[in-house]
Amino acid sequence: MAQTISLRKGNTRLPPEVNRVLYVRNLPFNISSEEMYDIFGKYGAIRQIRIGSNKDTRGTAYVVYEDIYDAKTAVDHLSGFNVANRYLIVLYYQQAKMSKKFDQKKREEEIVKMQEKYGITTKDNHIHAMVSLIDQQHLPTSSRYLALIV
Repeated sequence: MAQTISLRKGNTRLPPEVNRVLYVRNLPFNISSEEMYDIFGKYGAIRQIRIGSNKDTRGTAYVVYEDIYDAKTAVDHLSGFNVANRYLIVLYYQQAKMSKKFDQKKREEEIVKMQEKYGITTKDNHIHAMVSLIDQQHLPTSSRYLALIV
C-alpha cells in the first residue's frame, strides 16, 4: 500500500471551512477514477470520488476523505498541482456556495422559459423588458415578473 502523507498534530484547530469533502476543478476531461485515486490517495484514505461526466460538470470532481486532516493535507499539497498540463484547483466543498450556484441556474432556467413563453428573444441572450401598466390591478403580476428578471 502506498505511503500516505499526513500533517496531523495533537490539538490542531482547523478553520471552519475545512471538511472531508473536496471540490476539484480544472481536471483533464479524460481523467479516470484510478488516476484520481492515485493522485488523491497519497494523502489518506478516500471514501468516495465522483467525477463530473456531463457537459456542465466535465473537468470537476468531488473527493471525500475518511479523515478531515487528510483532506486538509490534500488541499495544501494539491492546489496548483499540474496534471496533464492543467493546474488543479482544490477547494473545500461549501454547501452554501454550491446551493447559491444551483439557485442561480434554476432562476436562469425560469427566465429562459418565460422568454420562450412570451416570445422575448435576443441575439446576445440579454434580457430586455418593458412593462407598462394599464391600471393598478396588474401591478402584482408585473412585479413578480420583474423579480424573476432581476
